[in-house]
Amino acid sequence: MSVVIGLDLGTSGLKGVALDENGRKVAEARASYPLATPRPGWTEQDPADWAKALREVLRGLKANIGNEEVLAVGLSGQMHGAVFLDAEGHPLLPAPLWNDQRTEAEARWIEEVIPRPELVQRTGNRAVTGFQLPKILWLKHHYPGIFQKVYKVLLPKDYLGYLLTGAYATEPSDASGVGALNIRRGIWDGDLLKALGLTVDLFPEVRPSAAVVGGLAPSWAAETGLKAGTPVVAGAGDNAAAALGLGVSRYRPGVGTVSLGTSGVIFLPLEEAKPDPEGRVHLFCHADGAYHLLGVTLSAAGSLAWLEKLFPEAPLSALLREAEAAPLGALGLYYLPFLAGERSPYMEPRLRGAFLGLSLVHGRGHLVRAVLEGVALSLGVVYRVMEGLARAERFLATGGGSASDLWLALVGAGVYRDLGEALRATALPEREGPEPEEGIAGLLPGYEAWVNQLLTAYRGRG
Repeated sequence: MSVVIGLDLGTSGLKGVALDENGRKVAEARASYPLATPRPGWTEQDPADWAKALREVLRGLKANIGNEEVLAVGLSGQMHGAVFLDAEGHPLLPAPLWNDQRTEAEARWIEEVIPRPELVQRTGNRAVTGFQLPKILWLKHHYPGIFQKVYKVLLPKDYLGYLLTGAYATEPSDASGVGALNIRRGIWDGDLLKALGLTVDLFPEVRPSAAVVGGLAPSWAAETGLKAGTPVVAGAGDNAAAALGLGVSRYRPGVGTVSLGTSGVIFLPLEEAKPDPEGRVHLFCHADGAYHLLGVTLSAAGSLAWLEKLFPEAPLSALLREAEAAPLGALGLYYLPFLAGERSPYMEPRLRGAFLGLSLVHGRGHLVRAVLEGVALSLGVVYRVMEGLARAERFLATGGGSASDLWLALVGAGVYRDLGEALRATALPEREGPEPEEGIAGLLPGYEAWVNQLLTAYRGRG
């Protein structure tokens, strides 16, 4: 039997799986690493921790698969982070992550240099604080001495690829979340970068998602027990990879995904590059060679995890039962899930979360219910923006939150000729989910009214 290895560099840890040619899991390994928040709004991780986790996971997989032939290693992971490397390939500082909000001034400056309509047409997106491009400008503006030493800037999963092969490479699904990729041409936008005082040389080569970026280096082969020269495939950003895992691509029109992890994500595939003119949702390249819309609520299951800490006396299962017993609308209680600012559709890092409408009648179950409904309503607002560009006949659920019925109610190795064949061969059986709770859409006007008041207050502060 032959296997392939998939690596997913998450925010809390690295997961590795070995799959047979039919997509069945034969081994799994995990390693965790810390998340640093040195200042309010900053989130970062040490690339050295990722490298340590990579060794641990590959060794664990090798121990479990024994002498089975490894055909290739594929990469996926968190998007938008910035790994700043010197000419020797050493990280110069911790990597700011996808949810880091230190770059508000830089994001605003980008749109002063390149008006938003032009930026959206070029890249598919407005300037977003979490993207990699504002992080590069932040380093240049605040630490010019360190910036002068930067040779390459890599995305998190592409740093793993560099460690394993020595190749500086990326692929379209992740690269389109940098903020500097010409979305239609699939190459770095040299004119845009020049206007911002940057050069294309800072960025790695863009290759197809299924391309082999290099062979496993002898040093890593010696450390992990894998064979030197094993192909390492470019892979995909985490959301594109998750969508492919569910079979959502250009080969399956009308089907999208809803991911309920730390963040909440709506993913809709597109055949053509058709951005929202206002940039309220993202347009990225998909790993299948086409495109996809992406809308993000930054604190989805993250909101529930935050609330759970406030009630250590009750397990999550008990909290969810209490929420299920509470009525739709939680007796007029609204929750706005802006614990880390908000991405879609507001693109406002200064937004903050709130419970609104609290009264003496509300208990713990109402609070939990309001959190679940608030996240669902936030994603509902996101989908309303997307509907003008593409519609989904149905959504498939993924992420830890997908286990909650209440919440839901609210090619590189040559095994397959192309991605379509691979998806058909490894397709998962579909499971019917619960019907959406009747009346949830009726809460949207009240939710949006509260959000608009909050937006006015925050933006009025200047």
